[in-house]
Amino acid sequence: MSDIQNLQKIASQVRRDIVRMVCIAKSGHPGGSLGITDVMTALYFHEMHHDPKTWTRQAVGQDAFVLSAGHLAPVYYSVLARSGYFPISELATLRKFGSRLQGHPCVTDHLPGIFKPSGSLGQGLSVAAGMALGKKLSGDNGRVYVLCGDGESEEGQIWEAAMWAPHHKVDNLIAFTDWNGQQIDGPTSSITGIDNLPDKWASFGWDVIEADGHDFESILQAFELAHSQNGRPKMILFKTEMGHGVDFMAGTHKWHGKAPSQQECEAALAQLEETLGDF
Repeated sequence: MSDIQNLQKIASQVRRDIVRMVCIAKSGHPGGSLGITDVMTALYFHEMHHDPKTWTRQAVGQDAFVLSAGHLAPVYYSVLARSGYFPISELATLRKFGSRLQGHPCVTDHLPGIFKPSGSLGQGLSVAAGMALGKKLSGDNGRVYVLCGDGESEEGQIWEAAMWAPHHKVDNLIAFTDWNGQQIDGPTSSITGIDNLPDKWASFGWDVIEADGHDFESILQAFELAHSQNGRPKMILFKTEMGHGVDFMAGTHKWHGKAPSQQECEAALAQLEETLGDF
């Protein structure tokens, strides 16, 4: 089996996890999670240097990932569990009282793999930039990755971090945006018109890479291009489709934060191959 075939296999199972988790919880955010699944699968199962057996929040000698768009927690939890950070069976506890798998990632219950809590949107890029500078100052060759949303990029703090990171030459920072053109209230173009992201990021001094977020060859090539150490942080703009993989969820903001019914869950699962075994 080729690397890409293996990633496709994992991604199918991750999408099944997302649909089932949100259905069981009766709340959550399936649309964006399904849309960024291929990128997150490539990140955790090909791109990033990490080891759940030796993981610490200090990330010494390893790469680190920060989820800035915290509502995409379902896909984050799935790739962490499938990578071995905690039992896959725990995915069934999403958003339940007392669960470690809260609606946005939290660190208070010592959930392995989580470097920072993700509450109000817009803060993750600042944290990731600081982590990246910390690694450079300490002589750690690890990279820091951070996932932002295009709707989240309407937040002012995103652009404060966008100025700060090139100024401090944190070229070990690889940010990527879930560029699906959708947010909770509708298309991003109808809310603030954030759409011209390539020129915006380039004007702030970032290396900008555009890629197809549903084509593993494109995804892996984008990450490879982002490895260059030239004094500039990297922003990969992954074109994605919200709800990708489930026909009635695809391409609409209506599934941003809506849980499927049991019948809808079964219809979605019928479109997604079970490849690694459900939780």
